[in-house]
Amino acid sequence: MKNKILVFLSSIGPGLFLVGYNIGTGSVTTMASAGASHGMMLTWAVLLSCIFTYFLVVAFGRFTVVTGKTALESYKEHFGKGITLFVLATIIFTEMVSSIGVMAIVTDVVKEWSKPLTSSGDGFSTIILAFIFASIMVYTLLNGQYSLIEKILTIFVTLMGLSFILTSFMVIPDAGAVIKGLIPNIPSEANAALIVTGMIGTTMGGVLYVVRSVTVKQKGWKLEDLKYEKRDAFISSALMFILSIAVMASAAGTLFPKSLHIENAIDMIRLLEPLAGRFAISIFVAGIVCAGLSSLYPHYMLVPLLLSDYKHEKLDFKKWRNRLIVIFYASLGFVVPVFGGRPVLVMIASQAFTLVVTPIVIILMMILINKSSLMGQYKASKGMNIILSIIFIFSLIMSGIGAVALVDLF
Repeated sequence: MKNKILVFLSSIGPGLFLVGYNIGTGSVTTMASAGASHGMMLTWAVLLSCIFTYFLVVAFGRFTVVTGKTALESYKEHFGKGITLFVLATIIFTEMVSSIGVMAIVTDVVKEWSKPLTSSGDGFSTIILAFIFASIMVYTLLNGQYSLIEKILTIFVTLMGLSFILTSFMVIPDAGAVIKGLIPNIPSEANAALIVTGMIGTTMGGVLYVVRSVTVKQKGWKLEDLKYEKRDAFISSALMFILSIAVMASAAGTLFPKSLHIENAIDMIRLLEPLAGRFAISIFVAGIVCAGLSSLYPHYMLVPLLLSDYKHEKLDFKKWRNRLIVIFYASLGFVVPVFGGRPVLVMIASQAFTLVVTPIVIILMMILINKSSLMGQYKASKGMNIILSIIFIFSLIMSGIGAVALVDLF
């Protein structure tokens, strides 16, 4: 039984990488904000985006299994360096911003939670916390193999999932509210459109699918492993939905009835603790920390991973280029703890870039999976093309709504 479990966990490594990357502190804050402001009314947005993500993850993974090539190297080969470098540059920029924001949120949340534990009442130093977290991750990245990172992510994702699910059960809202939330409806409040596009954007970001093809190639799956690729895609999409809903429910069951709103991660601690209790909020904080660290690992790994892919090299963290990149991204986590402030404006700009690149990433892959010279008998079926066309149109609409919402915010 133990061996079967280990084999199963090994077979879903790429999916756990996606879950670790996707369910980070930004996603947690967005889902909690949605739950606090609108209860479970926006459940449909999470469900729809996770269903769409499943089909896109399958498409990108299947392409790599069949051709042996990743999305990025195929974009370069078939569409030229210009569009490929644009996609790559957008991803690198968003990763830089995320590395700043995620570490800032993790250290701020731990500091807020630890205030009762310190004699001064100020909580643990964010600079020391950032140093500890960054040092542990850099050390394991530069001295471990990809398989080790998969195991670490498995632990973090499991702890994160248990924390959020347990918290949601402690404060779970009416089940009927969850069912009603499956009916598509955008509330009339001013910030509703921004929240909806943020929820969908954090689940359907174009970088997820580019990363998917790279991790599938790293896994070394062949044609006979297509069933594992599909199962892995389903498990990762299902976990994204379950964890997102658990976070939303945690806020909907406590903050929504009292009309309390969340603007950032610290608000979750300050507002949830008096309502849910110290024990529940401690579990929730553990989930946020695991969410942050499980997303920082992919953030630190992603640029070396994509550059190695772009240059047709084997990923090797012993190369000085990759070591310096990892250290650079880890150092970005000290920006807010050292200099203070919140990089809200830059975060908004990075989200806007992500909205722009997602439809591009999708349409380019749609063209590739319809080439008989590349896919042979595994060319996209009529049904898959219809589904992907609907997803592409949906991503364009959401990009437009998101862009308008961001302009209105300014």
